[in-house]
Amino acid sequence: MHVVIIGAGQVGESIAADLQHDHDVVVVENRADRADELTYALDVLTITGDGTELHTLEEAGVDEADMVLATTDDDETNIVACSTAKALAPSTFTIARIKNTKYLRTWEHDEGAFGIDLMVCTNLLTAESIVRVVGLPAARDADVFAGGRVQMAEFEIGEGSPIVDQTVEEADRFDSLTFAAIIRNGDVEVPRGDSCLLAGDRVVVIGSPHSVQTFARTIAPKESPDEAAEVVVIGGSEIGYHVCRLLEERGLSPRLVEQDHDRARTLAEHLPETLVMESDATDMGFLEREHVGDADILVSTLDSDEKNLLECLLARRLGVERTVAVIDRTSYVDLFETVGVDVGVSPREVVAEEITRFTQSGSAENVAFIESDRAEVLEVEISADSALAGKRIQDAMADLPECVVIGAITRDREFIVPRGDTELRAGDHVVVFVETAVVDEVTALL
Repeated sequence: MHVVIIGAGQVGESIAADLQHDHDVVVVENRADRADELTYALDVLTITGDGTELHTLEEAGVDEADMVLATTDDDETNIVACSTAKALAPSTFTIARIKNTKYLRTWEHDEGAFGIDLMVCTNLLTAESIVRVVGLPAARDADVFAGGRVQMAEFEIGEGSPIVDQTVEEADRFDSLTFAAIIRNGDVEVPRGDSCLLAGDRVVVIGSPHSVQTFARTIAPKESPDEAAEVVVIGGSEIGYHVCRLLEERGLSPRLVEQDHDRARTLAEHLPETLVMESDATDMGFLEREHVGDADILVSTLDSDEKNLLECLLARRLGVERTVAVIDRTSYVDLFETVGVDVGVSPREVVAEEITRFTQSGSAENVAFIESDRAEVLEVEISADSALAGKRIQDAMADLPECVVIGAITRDREFIVPRGDTELRAGDHVVVFVETAVVDEVTALL
């Protein structure tokens, strides 16, 4: 594909890095020094210019592009860039990154509005990512497949976890759960029955949502909240608002702290099940008076990475079991998680993964990325001419690379636990864990 990416920020760079090996990529950036940086760092063509101007897009070859991705930090710039590209080349698929959900609502009302074929909303995706993690104790990442009938989650095994020092065979006591990977010291390993689970390991499991939830409560009993988890959200930003709204949809009644008077009033009007408190969230007296330390989870969504780190550290000091922070600068995520934040969520990383997920899905119906791009979890429908159709899994695995794990199957909307003698049939949806290096080989076979 000939792909034009407008904007060489963290999102644009991340997508370009993922696409550079298999596609002809052109990046348009209005800062000359930044364009030069990308030229040296990646195997892409860079053009210095304004991505909303006709002559710049023509220079980038938009008229011959299969896809145009507008990924700058400015919503209006991305919308105008996509509209202009569409005017130049109506058959080109356009994707715009936006933050404000008002544009998303307009686009959803009239799909294709603004000349945009796919609109991805950073704030909404980030909130959804946070809420998926909030619902699973000790989870660092989570995603769903097969219309919600299959869940994938990545957990960190704590020092006091009941499965520390057990083998995978000993820890595998859940009816519909598959251990897909162990991540140890940055290396991804496919688990065997005698693989030993150590404190600090991260494990990727695939199974029914109930089994994944049960697994989460088993490995982190101290972090497992009661049915009615108490969640405190700091900051009434768009992300904070959507986190509360999505928690309300799950039947929870979160507490939200917002310092701005007018914003707090607006949020109180739009979040009927949320207790909105108007205060400075760094005021220790306020946090103690409101018993924030009794919360199961604190989510900090302020507009500053440093403030979010401070909030999480204060919360842990007050006794909050688990903290989640929005971290704008992706490079801070590992650092913040090292010094005390349990889960860091980068909006730029979330939206970059979503766009890459779409551009790379190929024959897969859904894709989730593990450890950025070290491995992938794919959902694929087995076709009648698939090399695996009609084979038992134990026979099919002989045709697949060693670093592949079949984690779940759904057949006629029913969850099937994959076992060695399970026969794969045309029409089955399989959820497989695959190391990135062999993704193309595996998808060709499936």
